[in-house]
Amino acid sequence: MEEKIPHVVIVGAGFGGVAAIKALAGTNVKITLVDRTNYHLFQPLLYQLSTSVLSTDDISFPVRAMFRKRKNIDLFMAQATGIDGKNKILHTNHGEIAYDYLIVSAGATTNYFGLESVEKYSYGMKTIQETLHIRNHVLHMFERANKQLDSEAVRRQMLTFICVGGGPTGVEEAGALAELVAVQKLDYPNLNFDEVSIKLIEATDKVLPMMPEELRNYTLKVLKKKGVEVMLNTAVADCSEDGLTLKDGTFIPSKTVIWAAGVRAHKLVSTIGAECDRAGRVIVEKTLQVPGYPEIFAIGDNAHFLQGERPLATVAPVAIQGAKTAVENIKRLIAGKTKLKEFVYKDHGSMATIGRCQAVVSWGCLRTGGFFAWCIWMFLHLLRLEGTYEDITVGTKWMWNFLSGTRLGRIITNIKFDEAL
Repeated sequence: MEEKIPHVVIVGAGFGGVAAIKALAGTNVKITLVDRTNYHLFQPLLYQLSTSVLSTDDISFPVRAMFRKRKNIDLFMAQATGIDGKNKILHTNHGEIAYDYLIVSAGATTNYFGLESVEKYSYGMKTIQETLHIRNHVLHMFERANKQLDSEAVRRQMLTFICVGGGPTGVEEAGALAELVAVQKLDYPNLNFDEVSIKLIEATDKVLPMMPEELRNYTLKVLKKKGVEVMLNTAVADCSEDGLTLKDGTFIPSKTVIWAAGVRAHKLVSTIGAECDRAGRVIVEKTLQVPGYPEIFAIGDNAHFLQGERPLATVAPVAIQGAKTAVENIKRLIAGKTKLKEFVYKDHGSMATIGRCQAVVSWGCLRTGGFFAWCIWMFLHLLRLEGTYEDITVGTKWMWNFLSGTRLGRIITNIKFDEAL
């Protein structure tokens, strides 16, 4: 009788999903990767796509090309819609997939905290499509303002760019927008760039909360120098197509509100039937198994894992390390072992870029900001990109941007030629 090969299904081609497949190398299992796209997306660089530094193929890599030499891996391109843990079936919009072991690493979506108007009128930045929408929209605003000769108020509304959220995404986006504005000055001699405004809004009293105070202060100093107005202790109440309303009643006229204030686990997680936290993450055991479903492991953005007083952050290193632990436990279960490995996250520090030649890095005793931190940030991000093509093209574009400050990706791609801009 032929031996049955265990079937491991992995949902999501993000950092956790890709790390899980790599960790399964050499294991006699059948692997099915389920994702609604056919590529791995390097999400930390989405802000550079939105601000015309990089292109879509610079930060994404085809999944099938990534594992073409592994005959036991297949991509099932579909939207995962539900999990039947009792019968060990994953439901998708293209049929059902039976599994022996399931790793849920479906990623996250934007968390609007129940503000329906914000969800309707602001711009999220979690996918390539959303990010291209931001790029096209921002570039459109300059074109439209350039044709608006009669009303300064309308021009200022078009040229006011608001980023909500003082975490790495918001800080990086605000800094990159400021540098894009500097490039646009050369192309729009008829515009008064004193009418341009970039605002970073944060509900708490600090940006980059994972950083030590001296680096947070350094970040604020750099953003201010770039012309970004940072508004701390400022909460959002409402949003419309004409602007943003704050909790204190202040209305900021703007056509561009970029929402980077929080994340929420993919809705697939809630279909497991186990307890989830307020951000939609399933509360997992120390082994990363879902309580009541020993064959299901949740990692990264989908797992609420308590280490210390707070659950681990939704960042790539947590997903990658969690994937390795989940795979190790699956191997032990396949081998018939009962003692499983408990996940312990090793925090190697944090980093964020504030723009060209400016970043902050906090690694143990190393706490630095400026050009050296920016070089560290660039080097490590290049190491984590998938594929030689991405390394070469991204590295080249960064070097060109460093030398000249230009943004070669200032291309509006959603033009309908039968309509006015």
